[in-house]
Amino acid sequence: MIERYHCCATCKHFRIDVQDNGDRRIYCERLGFDTKPTYQFNCWDPKDRVKEAMKQEEESE
Repeated sequence: MIERYHCCATCKHFRIDVQDNGDRRIYCERLGFDTKPTYQFNCWDPKDRVKEAMKQEEESE
């Protein structure tokens, strides 16, 4: 089940900032790397709402 949620977009360190020129920077605040929402890293730490969704899904199985 974790594989279904494991990606940068669901991590608490995932950030999207809008630059002064209007460009967006998508990055991992913890690692400092530019990233994409679908990338996966071993340091993944899911957001609270994702943890709750995983818990609810596990309980319904």
